[in-house]
Amino acid sequence: MGTAASRVTNSRFLRFAAVGTAGFVVNEAALWIALHVLGLDAYAGGIVSFLFSVTFTWWGNRTLTFREHAARAPRSVFAEWMKFVAANGLGFVVNYAVYASLIALAPKPLNNPFLALAFGTLAGLTFNFLLSSRLVFRPDTR
Repeated sequence: MGTAASRVTNSRFLRFAAVGTAGFVVNEAALWIALHVLGLDAYAGGIVSFLFSVTFTWWGNRTLTFREHAARAPRSVFAEWMKFVAANGLGFVVNYAVYASLIALAPKPLNNPFLALAFGTLAGLTFNFLLSSRLVFRPDTR
């Protein structure tokens, strides 16, 4: 177990994936609330759950994955969050396209919103990591 924990600790990508895994749980919980408490349909629920999970993963990544490059001043922190949301928008497009396609076109059980969300999340992971590391949390070059 110590070796696996040390790999996660030493690998930026694995830390990003660990934060993303926790974000997936937040995403699933937010989707459940959107569907069962707020009464939204699967498409609107997917958008609501994205907003919760992207904020959670921004916080996790600035705290754990890219802490040495995280913004410090309040105005910069807000700008960083906005860049993270914008940069992860491309990953969201990939994520949501897979999610919506599975709901609309796939046979059971792949059209289940929770399973479709899992596949969408996996599809967006690489896009999100690359854009986050290159556009949001990059070393200060000034």
